[in-house]
Amino acid sequence: MKIAFKSGDPAKLPCDLLLVPVFGAALKGRALDLDAALGGLAGRCLTQGDLGTSAGATLLLPIAGGLKASRVLLFQCGGDGAMEGLREGLAAAFSAACKSPAKSLACLLSDGTAAGLDAAALTEETVLAAHYARYRFHRYLKTAKPVAAASLVLLQSGRAGAAQQKALTRAEALARGIALTRTLGDEPGNVCHPTYLAKEAQRIAKAHSTVKVEVLSEAEMKRLGMGAFLAVSAGSAQPGKLIVLRYSGGARNAAPHVLVGKGITFDTGGISLKPGPGMDEMKYDMCGAASVLGTLSAAAEAKLPVNVIGVIAAAENMPSGVATRPGDIVKTLSGQTVEILNTDAEGRLVLCDALTYAERFKPASVVDIATLTGAAVIALGSPATALYANNDDLAAALLEAGEGTGDRAWRMPLWEAYQKQLKSNFADMANIGGREAGSVTAACFLARFTKAYPWAHLDIAGSAWRTGADKGATGRPVRLLMRYLEAQCA
Repeated sequence: MKIAFKSGDPAKLPCDLLLVPVFGAALKGRALDLDAALGGLAGRCLTQGDLGTSAGATLLLPIAGGLKASRVLLFQCGGDGAMEGLREGLAAAFSAACKSPAKSLACLLSDGTAAGLDAAALTEETVLAAHYARYRFHRYLKTAKPVAAASLVLLQSGRAGAAQQKALTRAEALARGIALTRTLGDEPGNVCHPTYLAKEAQRIAKAHSTVKVEVLSEAEMKRLGMGAFLAVSAGSAQPGKLIVLRYSGGARNAAPHVLVGKGITFDTGGISLKPGPGMDEMKYDMCGAASVLGTLSAAAEAKLPVNVIGVIAAAENMPSGVATRPGDIVKTLSGQTVEILNTDAEGRLVLCDALTYAERFKPASVVDIATLTGAAVIALGSPATALYANNDDLAAALLEAGEGTGDRAWRMPLWEAYQKQLKSNFADMANIGGREAGSVTAACFLARFTKAYPWAHLDIAGSAWRTGADKGATGRPVRLLMRYLEAQCA
């Protein structure tokens, strides 16, 4: 989608569809002048209650009257001027626009009607909403219907300043990173396997001179002693990969921020086989890895002045004659031993070796991202990502990034009292802690491998994809991670 700023009278701009924000029960600002050209049609619709006051409501005016736009779409952002209402309104407006035959879109920016929003922030929200609505995963459909919308004009009263232009560039880089994450998540498991993820990392490196990639094979991991990782990939014909991307955007000697992604490209549960219904969604068990790739790609495109390393633990969890059995004991890269009581608790096994591997980078922080537990879904549903951390400053920075972007997280306990649930009679620890506090004990397991640095764990099992009629990857938490990395640039 081509996006450009324009100033001037919105009534004189030719386009297929003009999007007009409404805040509450009445038109405000430039929308009032626009309504004059419509002969008061929009105002009458609001007075009659045709749009309502709930954020996310839309109303199409098929006859634009005195406007050069063919049609006008009013979208409700709520009466309190809150950011959440604006986001709901923009999402609904661009969703409707992308389902219409309109090719050229224009959006009337709100001139600060939303509380606390400057022009740059408003630009970012609008651009992200437009790109998000355009996303489709139709590559395997014989008769896919493409989105008509090809251009967007951001209408405002004056010329766009440097801050707005920068916000546009940053938002488009972020939007492409989110789209990449969604695409990788939506790819089927027979296409998106560990080798495919490695090639995607190499494609990113080829596109950006600031990114370098190293891919460790199973033989190299065996020599290092990554027994937990290899216990997961053992049952699959697809070889596991440890993928390391280095983005050098900051000072040469500055400590990097490390993102570690769980990349289980398909999870059958292994010998501890999952139930059949819904197992198709286990292609999304690599969304942590996808979010690392999307974030690194966006950071490189946006030229963030910070050093970032992405570590992706990519494997397929399959049952076979050589698969790991419940009761097997493995030695991790850290030297600690694990009794594998359930092979479906495999994410923590690949992650614990990847987290130990991250020590060699002497990181400023490490954040792992994983679709780790169904317990996180039960606890928080889809609105929030479960956040665990061994460092209060890191936790606060991630929570602030989530609040600022709407890609929210909620901090969960990481208390020593939960560690006793991981006791094993035969090894240093078990890989599961029972039904109670399943998300917490999974994080407690990972915490045993992260004592050398500030660490946080994002359990995105509830937020990484949607189920049901709108099944698909969400691209979370790329926006949270980008905001966090941007804050580290300061």
